[in-house]
Amino acid sequence: MRRALMILAASGSMAALPACEHNAATGRNQFILMSWDQEIALGSEAMSGLSSEYGGRVSDSGLNNYVEVLGQHLASFTTEQVPEGLPWEFTLLDSDVVNAFALPGGKVFFSRGLAEQLTDEAQMALVLGHEIGHVTARHGAERISHALAVQGIMIGAAVAAGASEDDSWIGQALPLVVGLAGQGYLLKFNRDQEAEADRLGLRYMVEAGYDPAAIFDVMNVLAAATKGGLPPEFLSTHPHPETRIEQGRRLIASEYAFTQNNPRYMRQKYRYERDFLDRAALLPPPPDRQTRINLAEPSTWCWHCAGGGE
Repeated sequence: MRRALMILAASGSMAALPACEHNAATGRNQFILMSWDQEIALGSEAMSGLSSEYGGRVSDSGLNNYVEVLGQHLASFTTEQVPEGLPWEFTLLDSDVVNAFALPGGKVFFSRGLAEQLTDEAQMALVLGHEIGHVTARHGAERISHALAVQGIMIGAAVAAGASEDDSWIGQALPLVVGLAGQGYLLKFNRDQEAEADRLGLRYMVEAGYDPAAIFDVMNVLAAATKGGLPPEFLSTHPHPETRIEQGRRLIASEYAFTQNNPRYMRQKYRYERDFLDRAALLPPPPDRQTRINLAEPSTWCWHCAGGGE
């Protein structure tokens, strides 16, 4: 992939690179320059650094297992949309930052700070489903592909100057993922991608038997965290909570109307309190208990990346 990209970039023929793929999760065609194997390799490479940036994995194995089991259950509904054996991994980070994010290839992170703001399992399922949606929709690969295309002429110039084509392509793409202090290009999806991940998250949680009305509670958590400091939506890279709530309301009133007042679609409040919140309350404070969220720039929210702008 990288050899073809550099050669075509050097010749000014980026448009000739076959990169339009149909996505089984979203039903739309995408400009993608990466294979699934490359996404998996990139996510694995970036995982350690991003985990460390957010305090590392929570020490309590029971809490980690709670997130892992729920995440794997939700991911089981994506088998028709991703390669067989995609190495999904779900990590609970020991961080106070209200945050969740996904790397290419199935690496999903959920902060303790966000988990402790939630009140039932359906809310956690919604957030995990949203991040799974970023993976199945290949939003990271999509953004990286556009970035590489923009940089194509510069890459081609490097080849012409004699740069080695044997250098790892991961070294070229990794800065797009990690960036400065974990606030990388990849983690800042645009409004259309966020709305798409919301729709996929709702789909996966409903398939798993959860009440999609949990979206209203999670968006209230988001709104409370920003404390009304949002810029006008047309200036923001991400939809306002109110816009996302409205999309959820439309879907619940139509596509998912059958879930409402239906005991088959659960919230699991008691189980979340007993098995997660009560156990988390026994942990020592996270290492980043000091304020790290920059509420003056809340537009980077996915569920995640509160702090810094795109």
